[in-house]
Amino acid sequence: MEFKVEIDGVPVPKGRPRWSKHGTYTPKKTKDHETYIQQCWDSAYGNLKPSDKPLSVMIAFYMPIPKSTPKKTRKLILEGGYWHTKKPDMDNLVKSVLDGLNKAAYIDDSQIVFLSTKKEYSETPKTVVWVQEVE
Repeated sequence: MEFKVEIDGVPVPKGRPRWSKHGTYTPKKTKDHETYIQQCWDSAYGNLKPSDKPLSVMIAFYMPIPKSTPKKTRKLILEGGYWHTKKPDMDNLVKSVLDGLNKAAYIDDSQIVFLSTKKEYSETPKTVVWVQEVE
Protein backbone atom coordinates (compact mmCIF):
# COMPACT_ATOMS: atom_id res chain seq x y z
CA MET A 1 0.00 0.00 0.00
CA GLU A 2 1.12 3.56 -0.70
CA PHE A 3 0.14 6.59 1.34
CA LYS A 4 0.66 10.26 0.51
CA VAL A 5 0.38 13.27 2.77
CA GLU A 6 0.93 16.96 2.01
CA ILE A 7 2.16 19.24 4.77
CA ASP A 8 1.44 22.87 3.90
CA GLY A 9 3.82 25.63 4.94
CA VAL A 10 7.56 26.22 4.91
CA PRO A 11 9.45 23.02 5.81
CA VAL A 12 11.00 23.25 9.29
CA PRO A 13 14.29 21.50 10.10
CA LYS A 14 14.83 19.49 13.28
CA GLY A 15 16.33 21.78 15.89
CA ARG A 16 19.22 20.72 18.09
CA PRO A 17 18.26 19.62 21.59
CA ARG A 18 18.70 22.36 24.21
CA TRP A 19 20.07 21.99 27.71
CA SER A 20 18.94 23.68 30.89
CA LYS A 21 19.50 23.05 34.58
CA HIS A 22 16.42 20.77 34.46
CA GLY A 23 17.74 18.55 31.63
CA THR A 24 17.41 18.50 27.85
CA TYR A 25 14.45 19.55 25.76
CA THR A 26 13.44 19.87 22.11
CA PRO A 27 12.93 23.45 20.85
CA LYS A 28 9.27 24.56 20.73
CA LYS A 29 9.35 25.30 16.98
CA THR A 30 10.51 21.73 16.28
CA LYS A 31 7.91 20.16 18.60
CA ASP A 32 5.12 22.27 17.10
CA HIS A 33 6.10 21.31 13.55
CA GLU A 34 6.31 17.59 14.41
CA THR A 35 2.85 17.83 15.99
CA TYR A 36 1.55 19.57 12.85
CA ILE A 37 3.00 16.79 10.66
CA GLN A 38 1.25 14.19 12.82
CA GLN A 39 -2.04 16.14 12.55
CA CYS A 40 -1.73 16.23 8.75
CA TRP A 41 -1.23 12.44 8.71
CA ASP A 42 -4.12 11.90 11.12
CA SER A 43 -6.49 14.06 9.07
CA ALA A 44 -5.71 11.93 5.99
CA TYR A 45 -5.36 8.50 7.62
CA GLY A 46 -6.53 8.98 11.22
CA ASN A 47 -8.08 5.58 11.82
CA LEU A 48 -5.22 3.67 10.17
CA LYS A 49 -3.04 1.59 12.48
CA PRO A 50 0.71 2.44 12.23
CA SER A 51 2.55 0.01 9.94
CA ASP A 52 4.89 -2.57 11.43
CA LYS A 53 6.37 -3.60 8.05
CA PRO A 54 9.57 -2.43 6.29
CA LEU A 55 8.93 0.88 4.53
CA SER A 56 10.05 2.98 1.61
CA VAL A 57 9.72 6.74 2.14
CA MET A 58 10.01 9.53 -0.41
CA ILE A 59 10.00 13.16 0.74
CA ALA A 60 9.86 16.27 -1.44
CA PHE A 61 10.57 19.63 0.20
CA TYR A 62 9.30 22.67 -1.66
CA MET A 63 11.09 25.73 -0.32
CA PRO A 64 9.95 29.35 -0.78
CA ILE A 65 11.63 31.50 -3.41
CA PRO A 66 13.30 34.49 -1.69
CA LYS A 67 11.37 37.74 -2.19
CA SER A 68 14.58 39.46 -3.32
CA THR A 69 14.93 37.12 -6.33
CA PRO A 70 14.90 39.03 -9.67
CA LYS A 71 11.98 38.23 -12.02
CA LYS A 72 14.27 36.68 -14.63
CA THR A 73 15.83 34.34 -12.07
CA ARG A 74 12.42 33.58 -10.54
CA LYS A 75 11.20 32.45 -13.96
CA LEU A 76 14.23 30.14 -14.35
CA ILE A 77 13.65 28.73 -10.87
CA LEU A 78 10.01 27.92 -11.66
CA GLU A 79 11.04 26.25 -14.91
CA GLY A 80 13.29 23.93 -12.93
CA GLY A 81 16.57 25.68 -13.67
CA TYR A 82 17.73 25.89 -10.05
CA TRP A 83 17.87 23.52 -7.09
CA HIS A 84 17.53 24.75 -3.51
CA THR A 85 21.14 24.44 -2.27
CA LYS A 86 20.87 26.80 0.71
CA LYS A 87 20.12 26.06 4.35
CA PRO A 88 18.30 24.33 5.95
CA ASP A 89 20.25 21.12 5.47
CA MET A 90 18.40 18.19 3.96
CA ASP A 91 19.21 15.81 6.83
CA ASN A 92 17.63 18.11 9.43
CA LEU A 93 14.50 18.53 7.30
CA VAL A 94 14.23 14.73 6.95
CA LYS A 95 14.67 14.16 10.71
CA SER A 96 11.81 16.54 11.43
CA VAL A 97 9.42 14.73 9.07
CA LEU A 98 10.40 11.20 10.12
CA ASP A 99 10.06 12.05 13.82
CA GLY A 100 6.70 13.70 13.14
CA LEU A 101 5.41 10.52 11.50
CA ASN A 102 6.66 8.24 14.31
CA LYS A 103 3.77 6.34 15.91
CA ALA A 104 1.39 7.74 13.26
CA ALA A 105 2.50 6.26 9.91
CA TYR A 106 4.81 3.66 11.43
CA ILE A 107 5.77 2.33 14.84
CA ASP A 108 9.39 3.52 14.60
CA ASP A 109 11.49 5.15 11.89
CA SER A 110 13.94 2.23 12.12
CA GLN A 111 11.45 0.41 9.84
CA ILE A 112 12.50 2.61 6.92
CA VAL A 113 14.71 0.59 4.58
CA PHE A 114 14.65 2.95 1.59
CA LEU A 115 14.67 6.76 1.70
CA SER A 116 14.61 9.21 -1.20
CA THR A 117 14.47 12.99 -0.83
CA LYS A 118 14.66 16.17 -2.86
CA LYS A 119 14.64 19.87 -2.05
CA GLU A 120 13.58 22.46 -4.62
CA TYR A 121 12.05 25.90 -4.92
CA SER A 122 8.31 26.54 -5.24
CA GLU A 123 5.87 29.43 -5.02
CA THR A 124 3.85 27.33 -2.56
CA PRO A 125 6.13 25.99 0.18
CA LYS A 126 5.15 22.55 1.44
CA THR A 127 6.39 19.04 2.13
CA VAL A 128 5.01 15.98 0.34
CA VAL A 129 5.61 12.53 1.85
CA TRP A 130 4.96 9.14 0.27
CA VAL A 131 5.11 6.06 2.50
CA GLN A 132 4.98 2.60 0.95
CA GLU A 133 5.18 -0.83 2.55
CA VAL A 134 7.98 -2.97 1.10
CA GLU A 135 7.25 -6.61 0.32
